[in-house]
Amino acid sequence: MSIAPLDRRTFLRWSALVPAVAALPAVLGVPAWAEATTAFVDTYRTNVPANKTPETNAAVRILSGMQRVWRTGSTWDSGVVLDAALLRANVRHCVAVTRARTDAEAKRAFVYDRQHQSYAAIGGLGPLAELYRSGAKAVTSITAAPDGTPPAKIDDAVPANAPAGSALGAGSHDSELGLVATLVDTVRGTFASGNPSKAAYQYPRPWRLTADSRVEDTGRVDALGFPVYRSEVVVAPQLLRQRSTTPAEDGGYPSGHTNAFHLACLALAYAVPERFQELVARAYDLSDTRIVAGMHSPVDVISGRTLATALTAATLADPANATLKAAAREQALKYFTTQTGTTPDTLYARAHTGADEYGDRRANAAMIARRATYGLPDRPTRAAMQVPKGAEVLLETRLPYLDAAQRREVLRTTAFPAGNPLLDGPELWGRLNLFAAADGYGAFDTNVRVTMDSGRGGFSANDSWHNAIGGDGGLVKAGTGTLTLAGANSYRGGTRVEAGTLIAATPGALGTGTVELAGGTLRVSGLRAGGYHQTGGTLSVAAGPALVVRGDATLERGSVLELRIDGSCPWHEVDVLCARRLRGRFAAIRVDRPGHRVVPRYKSTGLSVRILREFS
Repeated sequence: MSIAPLDRRTFLRWSALVPAVAALPAVLGVPAWAEATTAFVDTYRTNVPANKTPETNAAVRILSGMQRVWRTGSTWDSGVVLDAALLRANVRHCVAVTRARTDAEAKRAFVYDRQHQSYAAIGGLGPLAELYRSGAKAVTSITAAPDGTPPAKIDDAVPANAPAGSALGAGSHDSELGLVATLVDTVRGTFASGNPSKAAYQYPRPWRLTADSRVEDTGRVDALGFPVYRSEVVVAPQLLRQRSTTPAEDGGYPSGHTNAFHLACLALAYAVPERFQELVARAYDLSDTRIVAGMHSPVDVISGRTLATALTAATLADPANATLKAAAREQALKYFTTQTGTTPDTLYARAHTGADEYGDRRANAAMIARRATYGLPDRPTRAAMQVPKGAEVLLETRLPYLDAAQRREVLRTTAFPAGNPLLDGPELWGRLNLFAAADGYGAFDTNVRVTMDSGRGGFSANDSWHNAIGGDGGLVKAGTGTLTLAGANSYRGGTRVEAGTLIAATPGALGTGTVELAGGTLRVSGLRAGGYHQTGGTLSVAAGPALVVRGDATLERGSVLELRIDGSCPWHEVDVLCARRLRGRFAAIRVDRPGHRVVPRYKSTGLSVRILREFS
C-alpha cells in the first residue's frame, strides 16, 4: 500500500503556508519511498538506530502520516506546524487531561511509567494473571507510587525476596512459561524500538509545547533544575524527576512506552487468545496513562500503537520465529488448562470467571473507539482499506478456523474509518482495529464459508461473533464446530447451515436474506428471516418466541424440529414458525424436556404447538 499522493490544489495550499517553499520536504510531492512496493513485514529489520529516514527505515516510513501535519526542523525546537487544527487539538487534550487528573490517576500513571512494560501487560490476563506470574516467575518492584515527587529517579528491579530465577517483564525464559516469555521478548527485540522514529520526527513532548505546538523556553528552571516551557500541560509530580534534560534526544513521536505496551500485549494475545480482546484493551488502557502522566500526547500514543501493531505482525510472520510462536501457544494452552483443571474447550470460560478489570466487553469497545484517534480532527476521504501484507498473522490463534485470506477480510471489514492522517499512513497499519477483528467479520461483501472442527478444540470448536455484520454477501456454516452470531446483522446474501451448529443469539442475527438448513443444527430464539428453506438438519427453537419469516417457508422430507423449554413450560398453544406461506411439514418434532410430548397444528401461514406432559 503506498501513501496517497497529494493533489496540486493541496500542494499549493500548503506551499502558501510556508515561505521557504524550496525547503519543503519531499512528502509534499510524491517521494520515491512513499511509493515503495516492499512491505514493512519484509523490511522491519531496517528499524535500527543508524537508520533515521523513511528511505532507510521501514518504521519511520509507516509513521510518515505525521509529515502531513508536522514538518521536522533542522533542530529539535524548529519544527513547522502544517495542520494547526489537529496539533492544537492534540495539545489541548493533554492540557485538559492533566489539569483534571486526580492524585490516584497520577499515581497509577507513575506505576506504569516505571514498571517494566511487559510485566504491566500481564494484567490483561485477568483471572489468569496470577497463574501467569507464578508460572513465568515474573516479578516487579514497582507496585505503588510515592506521595509527591521522589528524591531520585526510580527504576524497576527484581525484589530481594523474589523466588530464585525470577525475572522482570514477561518472566524467566527458564520457567514453566519460558517460551511465552521468550516470545514476548522476541517481539520486543532488536528491531522493535521507536527511538529511530523519535529522532526522525523530532515532535516534542507535550510539556514542552504551547497549545499551537510551538516550543517556547522561558529561560527559567524549576526547583528541580529542569527548563521551564510555556506549556499548560502538567506532568504528574511523581514523574518530574523522570523527565529528560536533553530534548534533542527525547522526542515524543512515537511514544516508546505505548509501543512497548502494545508489543507485549499482542504477543501475549497470540499465546493466550482466550484473552485476546482483553489484552488489546489493556494495551489501550496502559497507553492512555502516558497522556495522563503528561509525558505524551495523543499523536505520540497513536503512532506508538501503529508501530507496535506492524512490528508484532512482522515478528510473528518472520519464518525465523515460526517454531517459537507455535511452541509458545502450545505451552500456554497446556499450562493454563492444567493449572485451572479445564480443557481447551472450557479454558475460555475459566479465563473469564472471577475478578476482571476488562470484563465488560461494551466498556472495552467504547474505550477503544474513544482512543482510536482521541477525537483529533479528521480529513474526509473515501480511501478504501487495504490490509497490510502479513497483518493476518495477528489473528492466527484467535480465529484459527479461518484461512489467511479470510482473516485479512476480517481485518479489512472491521478497520477504523479513513480520514485521520496518522492512521492513513503508508500501508494503513494504524487503521487496524484488532479488538473488533476478534469479534469476526464486519461485513460479508462476498459469500463467506466458515468450516469449523470441534475436534481441534478451543475456538475451532466454539466461537462467537459480536459485530453487526452488513454487506451483500452471505454465510455458509460448515464443519463440526459451533458458531454463534450475536450482532444486529443486516447482511443480505442469506445464510446456509450445512453441518455443525449455528446459533442465532439475536433476532436479526442471520441478516435479511433467506435462511437454508441443509444439515447440522440451527438454534434460534425469536429470529427474523427473509425466507426459510429446510432440507435436512434440526431447527432448534425456544418454545415461545417464534421464527418469523417475511417470505415463504418450505419444509422438505428429513426436516426435524426441536423445541427447547428454556424456562417454564408454556401450557398454552404457542407459535413456532410464522411465514407468508408454509409448505411441507417436519418429519419429526421433539421436545428437550423428558416426559413431554408435542401436539402440532399446521396452518397455511405457519406452525403452532401445544406441549403436553405425559403421565405414566
